[in-house]
Amino acid sequence: MCSSSSSSGLSRRTFSGLIAGAAVLGTPALRAQSGNRVVLGQSAAFTGAAAQLGIQFHAGAKLYFDQLNAQGGVNQTQIELRQLDDGYEPDRCAENTRKLLDDEVFALFGYIGTPTSVVALPLAIKAQTPFFAPFTGAMGLRQPFNRMAFHMRASYNDETALIVRQLTNLGLKKIAVFYQNDAYGKAGLSGVNLALEAQSLKPVATATVERNSVDVASAVNTINAAQPDAVVQISAYASCAAYIRAARKAGYGGSFYNVSFVGTQALADTLGKEGAGVAVTQVVPSPYSSARPLTREFLAMIAQGGNKVQPNFSSMEGFMAAKLFTEGLRRGGAGRPTRNSLIEGLESIRDLSMGGFNVSFGPDNHVASKFVELSMLTGDGRIRT
Repeated sequence: MCSSSSSSGLSRRTFSGLIAGAAVLGTPALRAQSGNRVVLGQSAAFTGAAAQLGIQFHAGAKLYFDQLNAQGGVNQTQIELRQLDDGYEPDRCAENTRKLLDDEVFALFGYIGTPTSVVALPLAIKAQTPFFAPFTGAMGLRQPFNRMAFHMRASYNDETALIVRQLTNLGLKKIAVFYQNDAYGKAGLSGVNLALEAQSLKPVATATVERNSVDVASAVNTINAAQPDAVVQISAYASCAAYIRAARKAGYGGSFYNVSFVGTQALADTLGKEGAGVAVTQVVPSPYSSARPLTREFLAMIAQGGNKVQPNFSSMEGFMAAKLFTEGLRRGGAGRPTRNSLIEGLESIRDLSMGGFNVSFGPDNHVASKFVELSMLTGDGRIRT
């Protein structure tokens, strides 16, 4: 499959305005966390149509932190991950974030989704609290640059550029976009438009679905009428699966491409045999390929005591986010960690191979990776990369 980074393997199915405004508000001192423990706060979807994304990401992160703590922690500091459910709804996420900040968590970690992260990041900036490894590739969370925001994954622009390049290389130029009607969907649509514009193309049709909804009938009618070669989907797994089923039932015979946020395992589980041929971009390595030491470490930790963790791309990303955060905390030095020492520790990570996955930060670069590759659902329990 086409990839922007060399990796292959076989796996088993198993806005800017708000942020800029917050940046000029009060800047309280960066405080240390009391005791030999730091508490991270995570607001994510643990119920609802995007629940598996939050559940699996959290499980992967907790797997790493639990085993780290069992070995004494990092620099004699334990890491606690506190979770609150927002159901993938911005209002609930904002309320959760205020609670976590009122409790003076050390950092915000692993938020799930663009619409939720968009409301949380300005609050984190105002409180001068690091906002680490959100599960989103939206450019509005990355630009303008802010010292509090750190991203592990590649952007949606990177993912959609790979999708468009793959399709046009195959001679498929009639491309439609099915997207969620919120900040996430619009971020993905923007990425597709940019990639198409570079080739003097534009979508032959676009249609939307509301967040946490599977009402896709109107979208199917609109897009099928344009007879596209392929449909790029920018939504969560429940609505994307509903769209694929409905479009095919209505006679569509083209291909479907998704960005990583869809939740590959959840999409595969929902579609079953109907998932054959559906493509998904990935921003972390395959959780089942033994090519990288990182994956071997992940699977070994599951075998050692994380039997409740399902190996998939979402739990792998949570595991990696925890590992990268810990490296930043370790580099911050001995003694009681502060938010400032964490930031400086993270910014000192340059061209590091994290078990075969390259990451790099810096004082003016808070995006660790641009890794993107394409995977394919086979419909028989496997995900091919």
